[in-house]
Amino acid sequence: MEHSFRHRLAAAIDPEMRSGRGLSPLNRLVFAAILLLIGIAVLETEVHVLTRFGGLLQAIKLVLFGLFTLEYLARLWTASLNPRYSSAFAYARTPSALLDLVVLITFVTPVLGLEAAVFRLLQLARILRLARLGRYSRAMTLLVEAIRSRSAELLLSLGMAFALMLAAATLLYLVEAEAQPEAFGSIPRAMWWAVETLTTVGYGDVIPATPLGRILAALTALCGIGIIALPAGVLAGAFSDAIRQARETRAHPHD
Repeated sequence: MEHSFRHRLAAAIDPEMRSGRGLSPLNRLVFAAILLLIGIAVLETEVHVLTRFGGLLQAIKLVLFGLFTLEYLARLWTASLNPRYSSAFAYARTPSALLDLVVLITFVTPVLGLEAAVFRLLQLARILRLARLGRYSRAMTLLVEAIRSRSAELLLSLGMAFALMLAAATLLYLVEAEAQPEAFGSIPRAMWWAVETLTTVGYGDVIPATPLGRILAALTALCGIGIIALPAGVLAGAFSDAIRQARETRAHPHD
């Protein structure tokens, strides 16, 4: 039958087989389940949460294990309906399918302990894939095109930032090495301070002690404001141009 249960399941579970826009209700459920699994993986790293809610988290994980197992088996069963895969085995060898399998294995391998919970964070890759194939694909395409169209400017900004960081680290090494050998005794050591200052993070764990060093630090911080803002401005302009072009294309598709 052309519209057999297997075909309907394939359309519901494989975004590439779906004729409608956006994610199917089934994949929305999977999307929500992945978010819940990631949330549990994060909470499981906190011992106080495990002590108080460990039983509840285990019960939720058991339900999620059943859901993801059924989903994995359904994807194998319907994989050959997708022209990209000649068989279920061909699909099983894809990175996304291998990731699903590994995550399922972490559910039944308690010897991994909390490392298994952290490993489940790789499910973020599945969220990105579903988003790329779902309703957010157009936005992600615009973002990629915006970055690609301004790749030269972004690389130039990166080069300028690295050059400024190296120059600041070198100057502070020359000025502060004798006063603070542990923090500024070499250029690589001083580069940690340079990164902090250029990004305006300012942890305060390493600060210049000499008057000249403080003057150089102030100049570095002021330069860092512009260096950090430059790629943000480039991306904002590129994204705005991409959105405008997309709107013009939809308004005049045959021009």
